[in-house]
Amino acid sequence: MKEANTMLLEFESRSQNESFARTVIAAFAASLDPTIEELADIKTAVSEAVTNCIIHGYADNIGIIAMRCSICGNELTVEIEDKGVGIENVEKAMEPLYTSRPELERSGMGFSFMEAFMDDLEVESEPGRGTLVRMKKRLGKPDPLKEYAKETALKGQ
Repeated sequence: MKEANTMLLEFESRSQNESFARTVIAAFAASLDPTIEELADIKTAVSEAVTNCIIHGYADNIGIIAMRCSICGNELTVEIEDKGVGIENVEKAMEPLYTSRPELERSGMGFSFMEAFMDDLEVESEPGRGTLVRMKKRLGKPDPLKEYAKETALKGQ
């Protein structure tokens, strides 16, 4: 089993820290040699998760957002967590175009973007206790020799 490289960052839920989180995740993921498209996907997903913490989790208050990241093999895992108001109905919140703050003219597409740009998305939340968003992305182009070897091995069975 491969050993994971991990990172923990905590920052205040201020809008200017959303771009800071994007920069940090890009630097952390760089060791996987991502394509420009993969990097843009990761940064967008992190941006959406952090923005949700700022806008919905803490609303008009300042709180702490934790970003935990790990790389194991070619898989990047990112967790964004707040200790804010939490989500009453996660399933409803994940519906496209749903927003709990329509007065801010939010698009309600944050979770949809996270789901589209990452390979896996899990959301855990409890009202009054906060929200944890866990996202995974497998990076890198498949090695054609490994793919050929795998196909050949499967045909031989």
